[in-house]
Amino acid sequence: MISHLDGLVAAIAPEGAVIEVGGVGLLVQATPGTLATLRSGERARVATSLVVREDALTLYGFASDDERDVFELLQTASGVGPRLALAMLASFSPDGLRQAIAAEDVAALTRVPGIGRKGAQRIVLELAGRLGSPGAPVVPAAAGGAARPTSWRDQVRTGLVNLGWQARDAEQAIAAVEAELAEAATGDGAEIDVSTALRAALRKLSRT
Repeated sequence: MISHLDGLVAAIAPEGAVIEVGGVGLLVQATPGTLATLRSGERARVATSLVVREDALTLYGFASDDERDVFELLQTASGVGPRLALAMLASFSPDGLRQAIAAEDVAALTRVPGIGRKGAQRIVLELAGRLGSPGAPVVPAAAGGAARPTSWRDQVRTGLVNLGWQARDAEQAIAAVEAELAEAATGDGAEIDVSTALRAALRKLSRT
């Protein structure tokens, strides 16, 4: 099993990225939140899960080991394959999924494309108590060299541009959701979650 990749980000596309390791470019499918943490031309580490099918070997990449582990556990539920598991992680953070399943929030799960009410009920039933408790620490993808401070706005802007949006549209979407995100953040000096901000901006752009 390939548990992670550590190499140069050669290219970023709407649904994945190519990471060069030892002279070989490996395509990894990933969520918008994970893609937002990558920079073309820079070194990055992504946790990975290799899905083997009769006709294909598909590598999925994640910003943290926790996200990768949740992705693999989601697929143990009936009717949940890798594409649906990835869609769930594009809509929820790992802790968001833990909270939704622990609270039996079927309505929240049905907002994921491809999940109906019966499917959501089955997922809640089969995964209850198996994803762990909300609040588990999330380990960010590691980049080569010294870490540099980057604001959530810069990361979301880069993620949106990498996904094909114009920089001006990205800025407008960020401005439109910033107040809502700041209000949702709790505690003194609480940081706005990049994945949450990216999903909110994408929802805003999809309506325009």
